[in-house]
Amino acid sequence: MSIQVDVQIRRGAFALEAAFEAGPGLTALFGRSGSGKTTLIDLIAGLARPDRGRITVGGAPWVDTAAGLILPPHRRQVGVVFQDARLFPHLSVRTNLGYGRIFARHRADPVAFAAVTGMLGIDHLLDRRPAGLSGGERQRVAIGRALLARPRLLLMDEPLAALDEARKAEILPYIERLRDEAGIPIIYVSHAVSEVARLATTVIVLESGRVAAAGPAETILRRADLVPIHEAEAGALLDMVVEAVDDATGLTRLTGAAGRLLVPGLSRPPGTRLRVRIPARDVLVATERPRGLSARNVLAGQICGLAPAGAETAVEIDCNGARLVARVTAAAVRELGLVPGRDVHAIIKSAAFDPAGIGLLRPPTAI
Repeated sequence: MSIQVDVQIRRGAFALEAAFEAGPGLTALFGRSGSGKTTLIDLIAGLARPDRGRITVGGAPWVDTAAGLILPPHRRQVGVVFQDARLFPHLSVRTNLGYGRIFARHRADPVAFAAVTGMLGIDHLLDRRPAGLSGGERQRVAIGRALLARPRLLLMDEPLAALDEARKAEILPYIERLRDEAGIPIIYVSHAVSEVARLATTVIVLESGRVAAAGPAETILRRADLVPIHEAEAGALLDMVVEAVDDATGLTRLTGAAGRLLVPGLSRPPGTRLRVRIPARDVLVATERPRGLSARNVLAGQICGLAPAGAETAVEIDCNGARLVARVTAAAVRELGLVPGRDVHAIIKSAAFDPAGIGLLRPPTAI
């Protein structure tokens, strides 16, 4: 199922004019504060009315201003998760979860209830009240409540923004599982590149109320021309598989199209599929295979593109079909003769890998 959005709205001095299409998986609306992300979420949820536009989900129109159609929020079958969990403090987790079903006028379904609570790891919390939960646990309950309303679309408006780093690390694996197992499209708002890199299937970049870029996450997030817009670091996303763990060194060996990588601090069993983010700042470029080097990761490739990135140049390297990007000075480009088609080696320190930028990939299934 897919969602098509083509809307316009003006609020005072701010104008939003955005058109995009999102398919299965998690689509991230990415951009800094004030770019229009939450306004777009409000339009999709029915919490705001566009001046002009059309929104369809699975082929069914929710908004068509030309035809005078604007479905009210309760008829859109949409689940919404906000920055704060918005749970009823005087009710148990079990009763809070039940409100999703009641609001959507569905009968209780013990199988669906058990599937959702199991997927989100909240079975053991059912008899507790929100005051006794961590921030991450409260957000997982809020997600469960939204899912039990049986939505056709799930909207998540910066659900991790109010959490500290420890709580974010707690909830990210559950959002990964939601992406892969819930079986419904997810629109996820964030201005944090690490979240988007780890979670997104598709990225829609918003800037000043306009769509600046849209496409697969691995394509959009390595584009250096987006870095000045968002004050974030461009980088590559690689699909890798855990090959083995070396207990003596604490390093995990990963394999993928690009070759082999050694990364620290992963306790994943062999065969686990991972998405690994490699920021451009952590990649060095050599025209010959280096010797006597402490860096453990050296990948052979060929330059496939050069692009200005402020005072530097983004060098895109094709490593057997997988793409890396490195930021180097204009002087280095000139002195090393870095041009498209040249064979090079990309060098990445093992210590450069951030565990927060390594996500889990599962075959898509439906709960």
